[in-house]
Amino acid sequence: MKKDLFYIGRFSVHGYGLMIGIGFILALFLGEYRAKKKGMKEEAIIDLAIIAAVGGFLGAKILYIIVSLKEFLQNPLAVIGSEGFVVYGGIISGVLCCMLYCKVKKLKFLDYFDIVMPEVALAQAFGRIGCFLAGCCYGRPTDSVFGVVFPEDSLAPAGIKLIPTQLISAVGDFAIAIILIIHADVVFKKAKESSLKAKTGFGMVSGDIGCIYMFLYGIGRFLVEFLRNDVRGTVGNLSTSQFISLFIVAGSIILYVINHKKASA
Repeated sequence: MKKDLFYIGRFSVHGYGLMIGIGFILALFLGEYRAKKKGMKEEAIIDLAIIAAVGGFLGAKILYIIVSLKEFLQNPLAVIGSEGFVVYGGIISGVLCCMLYCKVKKLKFLDYFDIVMPEVALAQAFGRIGCFLAGCCYGRPTDSVFGVVFPEDSLAPAGIKLIPTQLISAVGDFAIAIILIIHADVVFKKAKESSLKAKTGFGMVSGDIGCIYMFLYGIGRFLVEFLRNDVRGTVGNLSTSQFISLFIVAGSIILYVINHKKASA
């Protein structure tokens, strides 16, 4: 709950930016380690991380501009220069950019999709801690003992107990990362023992870890949105993120079915 953590001379270290940086570095190291363990190209992980970061940043900002179109038309520079981002824009843009990279490099996208998505969840968790420090993505007013009061310089309304939706999201993202990493490692070990590359004894195929991420994150994001109270775009009675979540969850199921049909053919 502190936007500026400390100063180095006149330079202010913002909590949000620091958490984003920590999340990116840890995700990169973990991705490299897991790729090396599975005999995949470590340099490709570095490339994908950079591409996903740049593409994700642009996508998150573009979607924020879209959902804040009224404010953007009134004051474009204020919206572009703000700290506002929409995570789904970053995920979608980052994935599309990585798909293009894999196509150019002739790499099997789903294999790297499975490697990268647990690290994406890890980076998102730290990003949500950054949101908590900055006060963005705040929750509804509450009388609960778990409510949090943000200071005056925060992006959240000050002096009111709010649901700490940022921390709820962070816990969920950490849980998703752990589930995916453990599951992927167990499946890889089983596949190695049975000498199968595409399909394992657990019925897992390439792309399933990414599908599980999409499914879990989509459901979690849909539910957390009910607790949030910051101004965002809407589609009918749903927030923009809830609307996109429906397609993310549906897409994960469709991709899962398609992958398994191809594997069993």
